[in-house]
Amino acid sequence: MTSNLPDSIEAVEEFLLAQEYLAERSLATTLFLALRMGRPLFLEGEPGVGKTEIAKALAAGLGRQLIRLQCYEGLDVASAVYEWNYSRQMLEIRLAEVDSGNVDREALAKDVFSSEFLIERPLLQALRGSSEAAPVLLIDELDRADEPFEAYLLELLSEFQITIPEIGTVQAEHPPLVIITSNRTREIHDALKRRCLYHWLDYPDTRRELAIVRTKLPGIEKVLAEQLVSFVQQLREQSLFKPPGIAETLDWAEALQQLQATSLDVRLIDDTLGALLKYQDDLALIRGDETARLMEQVQQDISQL
Repeated sequence: MTSNLPDSIEAVEEFLLAQEYLAERSLATTLFLALRMGRPLFLEGEPGVGKTEIAKALAAGLGRQLIRLQCYEGLDVASAVYEWNYSRQMLEIRLAEVDSGNVDREALAKDVFSSEFLIERPLLQALRGSSEAAPVLLIDELDRADEPFEAYLLELLSEFQITIPEIGTVQAEHPPLVIITSNRTREIHDALKRRCLYHWLDYPDTRRELAIVRTKLPGIEKVLAEQLVSFVQQLREQSLFKPPGIAETLDWAEALQQLQATSLDVRLIDDTLGALLKYQDDLALIRGDETARLMEQVQQDISQL
């Protein structure tokens, strides 16, 4: 179903911008192709660069339901796809035994393994979504799940169907719009990637990150916005365990607004650095003399904006 989907790359850019998501041309192109071709979009990149936000923006802009599967180690079919309502099945069996001493066990087994006793999890919900508009399915941080779960996804991503042994094959009448994200803590198998269109989402450059901050926080002081973005850009060039993503930039900008700051200084940065850096070793590396050095570089960079 493509009737209400953006009909050009430019339309995708405008569509995302309306949801306060500033996309690079390459990302808008890949998303446009994924929508037109009905292919899943596989997004890789560092944490906090906006991968998950793409799915949220897509669902909000199209007015579709967002179904999110958050992946984690040990994720299995019962949590991701479906499970049987065992307590209700047992109750049905006991009621049947009470009603009649001669229970047709074969017929009863067929009855209790029907859709009525099925508990739908995110993947099955996405396939059996509304007949009017397919939902947006976000499979978030797939790299956190175990490799066998990837193999299970192959049928879903190829045919938009799931096989339930007791019932048969469930196929989507209207395939969901699928966004898969990975922080690349491990490699995802090629068989899964072949079923998707791929895009690497990198940290934004200074001008685009500044535009993002001004879009998300329109009331922020001009000097403050320029300084904090330049400082974050400098941090990403340091040998940090976890460089700050766009999400941390926005958190820091909002924190500085709450403090009614109009510009940065070394003390203010040191006091609020926990909004940007989330590891003690990184904080210890940057605070103090290093903060002062980076601020000198920030002043030079701003003069070139």
